[in-house]
Amino acid sequence: MVYRIFVEKREGLSPEAGNLLGDLRGFLGIESLEGIRILNRYDVEGIDPAVYEKAKHIVFSEPQVDVVWDECFPEPRNLHSLLAVEALPGQFDQRADSCAQCVQLMAGVERPLVRHARVYLLEGRLTREDLDRIKGYLINPVESREASMEKPETLVRTHDEPPAVEPLAGFTGLDGDGLATLLDRLGLAMDLDDLKFLQAYFRDTEHRDPTITEVRVVDTYWSDHCRHTTFSTHLENIRIEGLDGRYDTSVKAAYERYLAARVEVYGEEKAAKRPQTLMDIATIGTKVLKKRGLLPELDESEEINACSIHVPARITTAAGTVEQDWLLMFKNETHNHPTEIEPFGGAATCIGGCIRDPLSGRAYVHQAMRVTGCGDPRASFEDTLPGKLPQRKIAQTAAAGYSSYGNQIGLATGHVAELYHPGYIAKHLECGAVVAAAPAENVRRERPAPGDVVILLGGRTGRDGIGGATGSSKSHNTQSLTTMASEVQKGNAPEERKLQRLFRNPAVTKMIKRCNDFGAGGVSVAIGELADGLEIDLDAVRKKYDGLDGTELAISESQERMAVVVAPEDEEQFIALAGTENLEAYRAAVVTESPRMVMKWRGETIADLSRAFLDTNGAVKRAAVSVEEKDRTAMGQPRFHSLRELAASLPCASRRGLAERFDSTIGAGSVTMPFGGKTQRTPAQSMTALLPVLPGQETDQASVMAYGCDPERLSIDPFSGAMDAVVTSLTKLVAAGADYKKAYLTLQEFFEKLRAEPERWGKPFAALLGALEAQLDYGCAAIGGKDSMSGSFMDLDVPPTVISFAIAPIKADEAITPEFKEAGHPVYVFAGADPENIKAAWDAFHALARSGKVKAAWAVEDSAAEAVVKMSFGNRLGFRSGAEWENGPWYAPLYGAIVAELAEEVDLPCAQRIGATVAEPVVAVLDDSVPIDELLALNEGVLEDVYPTRTTGAGSVEPVTWTGKAPAVMPHGIARPRVAIPVFPGTNCEYDSVRACLRAGMTVETDVIRNLTPDTLAQSALGLEHAIKTAQIVFLPGGFSGGDEPDGSAKFIVSFLRNPRLTDAIHDLLQNRDGLMLGICNGFQALVKLGLVPFGEIRDADAGCPTLTYNTIGRHQSSIVRTRVCSSLSPWLMETAPGGIYSVPISHGEGRFAAPESVLKQLAENGQIATQYVDPDGVPAMDTAWNPNGSLWAIEGITSPDGRVLGKMGHSERIGPALYRNVPGNYDMGLFRSAAKYFR
Repeated sequence: MVYRIFVEKREGLSPEAGNLLGDLRGFLGIESLEGIRILNRYDVEGIDPAVYEKAKHIVFSEPQVDVVWDECFPEPRNLHSLLAVEALPGQFDQRADSCAQCVQLMAGVERPLVRHARVYLLEGRLTREDLDRIKGYLINPVESREASMEKPETLVRTHDEPPAVEPLAGFTGLDGDGLATLLDRLGLAMDLDDLKFLQAYFRDTEHRDPTITEVRVVDTYWSDHCRHTTFSTHLENIRIEGLDGRYDTSVKAAYERYLAARVEVYGEEKAAKRPQTLMDIATIGTKVLKKRGLLPELDESEEINACSIHVPARITTAAGTVEQDWLLMFKNETHNHPTEIEPFGGAATCIGGCIRDPLSGRAYVHQAMRVTGCGDPRASFEDTLPGKLPQRKIAQTAAAGYSSYGNQIGLATGHVAELYHPGYIAKHLECGAVVAAAPAENVRRERPAPGDVVILLGGRTGRDGIGGATGSSKSHNTQSLTTMASEVQKGNAPEERKLQRLFRNPAVTKMIKRCNDFGAGGVSVAIGELADGLEIDLDAVRKKYDGLDGTELAISESQERMAVVVAPEDEEQFIALAGTENLEAYRAAVVTESPRMVMKWRGETIADLSRAFLDTNGAVKRAAVSVEEKDRTAMGQPRFHSLRELAASLPCASRRGLAERFDSTIGAGSVTMPFGGKTQRTPAQSMTALLPVLPGQETDQASVMAYGCDPERLSIDPFSGAMDAVVTSLTKLVAAGADYKKAYLTLQEFFEKLRAEPERWGKPFAALLGALEAQLDYGCAAIGGKDSMSGSFMDLDVPPTVISFAIAPIKADEAITPEFKEAGHPVYVFAGADPENIKAAWDAFHALARSGKVKAAWAVEDSAAEAVVKMSFGNRLGFRSGAEWENGPWYAPLYGAIVAELAEEVDLPCAQRIGATVAEPVVAVLDDSVPIDELLALNEGVLEDVYPTRTTGAGSVEPVTWTGKAPAVMPHGIARPRVAIPVFPGTNCEYDSVRACLRAGMTVETDVIRNLTPDTLAQSALGLEHAIKTAQIVFLPGGFSGGDEPDGSAKFIVSFLRNPRLTDAIHDLLQNRDGLMLGICNGFQALVKLGLVPFGEIRDADAGCPTLTYNTIGRHQSSIVRTRVCSSLSPWLMETAPGGIYSVPISHGEGRFAAPESVLKQLAENGQIATQYVDPDGVPAMDTAWNPNGSLWAIEGITSPDGRVLGKMGHSERIGPALYRNVPGNYDMGLFRSAAKYFR
């Protein structure tokens, strides 16, 4: 039978409902809406009645925060409307999936069927028009639909047996009109010339009609997304002049320089024959600089997974210090089309796909950057174009999607930027860039040989993402939101985390000859590109559900999958190792001698294509180019003329409310935080992170990445704008302490659909020439890139967009951050009028930095005035301009310039003194003087309504101090206490946790919880039971177990540890063996919901128990907070004393500690309140600026009655000598040393 349950948050515990009410009343203008209640509805089938009763209050709800109704819920008597929303059939629903897995973990049974819907109870007298507007806001037809309120008789979905794949009869005989009709009917991305080319191949070479599978596969292979069709178009009739006949001399000179570079690289004869293309312009810089011997670190191979350079690194272990050769990889990716039509899933799979590229290169991805573009997100709902989602909705939901995926998988997002331009209303810009690294010796690269095996591992295949590659290659119209549902991929971050763990094992990576991730094109491309000859068994491809036909299996872009080539003798071991990480892995293809890609399904060959034909990329495309002379006058004009105007502008507005929802410290390798200073208000312009060494290893080697892009300047002149983008990205590296001579670039191009219009082709042509000019001027090569060439909606086009991502190696102690450090220091601007002088200024600056004389630096983007304003925010140190720069261009662009706070005066031709730092919190430029607090309020107020940073809660609370007794010490000594760390699906802090324990001199065992089948789950339970019985400490690390679904954190962990054998083992550890237990973040949530804190034992929860619930701000929070030690009870705090203040990274969405007042008082009396959030003066606070989640009594951590179980939200394991250099504080509580000392 089907069980139905409704779950609603108790009154006052649903910030989501309050935020949504504000949106619908304010943004949509529905003032008659008086209130909103949100209920989660679960339908469950295939579950034992007793298991269901137990799951109701463990899996589907929490007694402390939820109200539960069976079958139906009482509707209010006042006027109201009901709206239920569910995912489209076939779409991945993480909440429903996590529910099923939690039930399995709790009871050790097969996963039941679960279907989820969100029910909105809308209170007030709403008109039909009001309801339609609300439905349009809440339901995106690409991913969801209105659900029936009737309970279904069964959740079992039947699927018709898919028909056989038949040939397209008569295809080879179609005339031009027939082909055009077929092109339209099939909705192909290829053009008519490509289809004719395909027809000629089958008619003249294969002598048969193709199957629909072959047509779809070829369409995918030749799509602009997969094969860069636009960039490979032959450029002819290139005209670089204005309408009046005058040449644009800058572009003309750059074009001549490009032609000369072609001759230098290819030779005169080959250069004359080789077609000129956008791709050639984009790549010639690397080729010529390499030929000149200027790229010594470049890593080259036949695999093209990501940009890769060699970096030497000093690695220290217990055995000593050695220098290792590491591969530093970086990659950028866009998901503009998917994010435009389904912002959450599109942005989530943007970062998911970006991660998989270097991951397929066998590198561990440890840092990310997000750069997005949209129209003004403050625009009213009425400004939304037909067929479009509101800009506010796209921006907010895309941020939620990207951060959800990155946070779950455990990726530190070190920098977040959002560009605003009305052109991005045509199509949203969703761009991610990632940094990865691995020891070079762990990466094996070999050409596959006949007989080698292709293993598919990871997620299963469904209909999500079918047509994604081709869809992203099309321009869009008003029907796109309702016709492109299947083209959006769905992400499953916990599944991809398993792939990351597997590929971090050198025993695994050294078996892999070649690897591809499953992105665009699915099996046809991911497997199809691994070798020239392949026989692919589509029947082997495991499915999410039945009913998929051979074509769908071939081109589905379901995520979180990898295809690897291994030797046949390694197949069994590889699959076994994948199983240890809870991953499915199986043979899907074999490498063959014949250079053909053959696909078989149900015993029939449904695709048999020549590799040579596939590699043609279709019919040759040709285009004329016209570059008109641009009036560049506006590029040198100031955008603002006063400090207040600048601070209150959209381009210069603070993005803190956006950036703080991204975990920036996971991995314990972040050298810099996104916002710096004591107040964490000065934005960083770059991100710096240590190489991701394994626990037990230490390094000071880091990398720094920055971006450059100004769509306003690019719109005025693509050539100069692209050149500036490259220069800006390099300037930021220099300002961060890096040497630009060691920098490498990767470019992101995003342009309108070019059609057959020479003037439109002229935009990317000129932009790429500008980027090439900068590469040659500064000796820095763009060794990779990504193009997206369909940024059009009806008659709207995106602005010409070139994003330059620059990266360079750096030692952690060389990193420079932008916040002013001390009053009384001179401030200089380092600048040059041309590339040679700019390089001289950079060299002089770098020499000062290496000698320790640079205290803070800002690469000028908008203006020098913006620089000093934002540099002042972090430490509330003022600035006063000097007479030396009385006539200086304070508000004009100064590309390539750096504003720097120096420790002393200097006399350099490239540096001009512009003023000094002052203790008074005021910024004074010429005769304009404004208090820092006023400028900051203006700056943060611009986007406060879109990306909030504040809540209504404020004020202070009483500090708690308990010094009743010293913590207990273990009666017999253990030199190296043993720690058991379980790794659940979604756990992402295990590496940081292991590292912290090893540093404290403990030994560690990690146990991966495997739940692919009830049998592997039972084995995992036995394995963890043994680990607990042989350990002195159990440590539950942070993460997003099960994606923090269903609607409540840590339910995966709680469900599993309620297994009677595991409960008994934990009780034995704590009650009989004097052991310790620790839970951080997700682990703290588990401890609270199990009862281990504050009760010291696993017990059933009721409405009076403490819990951790949603942050009052209604979103994820990531920053550095200050905490005060309150108690001397716990052994975990032996190295601290009550009153001690410690800084700690936090990253959570559900960290608000809540409990009845009587319970809070009892905890305080017992000394069980371990730590509180405090303001800069050390006073416990309720203000969101200091108490990030709104915890009652500002509680950050609590203990069991005897203090031996500690739970805390702050990530005390994420510490290290080189971390968080731009946020001062005492980070080391000695938590792990205290635990080790307890046993010694």
